[in-house]
Amino acid sequence: MSTEASSQRIDTDCAIVGGGPAGLMLALALLRHGIRVTVIEKHADFLRDFRGDTIHPSTQELLADLGLLDEFLALPHDDMERVTVSWQGVELVLADFSRLPTRRKVMTFMPQWDFLDLLADSASRHPGFTLLRETRIDGLIREDGRDGGRVTGVTGAGPDGDVTIRARLVVDASGRDSDIRTAAGLHPTGVAAAMDVLWFRLAKRDGETYPFIQAGSGMIITIDRGDFFQIAHVIPAGMWGGTDADLTIMKHRIGRISPRMADAVTAVATDDVHLLRVRLERLRRWFTSGMLCIGDSAHAMSPAGGVGINLAIQDAVAAARILGPVLRGGGAPTTRDLRRVQRRRSWPTRVTQFVQRRLQGPLIAERTPDAPLPLPLRLLRDHPRLTHLTGRFVGLGARPERFERIEPGV
Repeated sequence: MSTEASSQRIDTDCAIVGGGPAGLMLALALLRHGIRVTVIEKHADFLRDFRGDTIHPSTQELLADLGLLDEFLALPHDDMERVTVSWQGVELVLADFSRLPTRRKVMTFMPQWDFLDLLADSASRHPGFTLLRETRIDGLIREDGRDGGRVTGVTGAGPDGDVTIRARLVVDASGRDSDIRTAAGLHPTGVAAAMDVLWFRLAKRDGETYPFIQAGSGMIITIDRGDFFQIAHVIPAGMWGGTDADLTIMKHRIGRISPRMADAVTAVATDDVHLLRVRLERLRRWFTSGMLCIGDSAHAMSPAGGVGINLAIQDAVAAARILGPVLRGGGAPTTRDLRRVQRRRSWPTRVTQFVQRRLQGPLIAERTPDAPLPLPLRLLRDHPRLTHLTGRFVGLGARPERFERIEPGV
């Protein structure tokens, strides 16, 4: 029941590559049933600035199922009952969570490192849990050493040397740039994304606040980190090359969207800006014999709405409910078992990506100050009940998952 280890060889029931929300939630769900789990994380800690902070109502419901909701709420956080956008100075409601069938009808903002520490600390209380930090996976172990044989583990390198991990199931939750996904012969397909995201920090001035979302001729998302603001600026794909000219264009766009922010961004330098190239893609097949992909490894999402985190966590819950009984019984999941997970989660993935594709254009379109509201915003303004539907889609997802049950045969 160690929380950190660097053993030369580890035998476990499930090896999870990637200590993000999906990987740690899957670990917790399996550990509850006495299944040995090893999570492999390439970083020394979870402290990364440029990642989402959104914890959706459905995820908080899962935390309640795990008995972790009180611990979660004891951490510093902010709640949002409605998602609003300041469209050229006019505030509009995008999503309303007040009618959700959940214990907490809010989207919560919490630094993701605090959330991941909570999950990792909870997992460490269970026997059979191992968390390998600063460990990079560099290869797959296959049955009888044959190419195309069943995956039976992974190899990597940690702080103390080479590591070999044998497992009855390998789960790749390492993200959209996964190397072991490629090593397994799984390659995503997708559509060209129309937008990229520029991340940077803004120093806080006394009493200064900004709306969460500002839009008009582009979009700005502001996350309050306490002593600074983390800014996500949505731009047309391929527009950022990292030059001084690109920086000037970015500052001009931000000034048009948010005149109040214009002075604050003057101090931002090119090296302060981090580019996220948005990709919308998914695997045709999420698995190979002995290995399953979940989260961004199976389907890279746009950051719009932070729904990618929600989707990844729900992948983990579905995987635990379908595959947990097999592992608990001492067996190894078959390709049929792994296919059940994909069948369960592929529909909500397709629906979410369809919506995200349709939103790309309105998020980045250039508009004059007197341009009319885009049709989706006009509908939400004129028919407020629709905001409860968007609240359900954002807050719960297309197919919410719970720990209690899984429909037979799905």
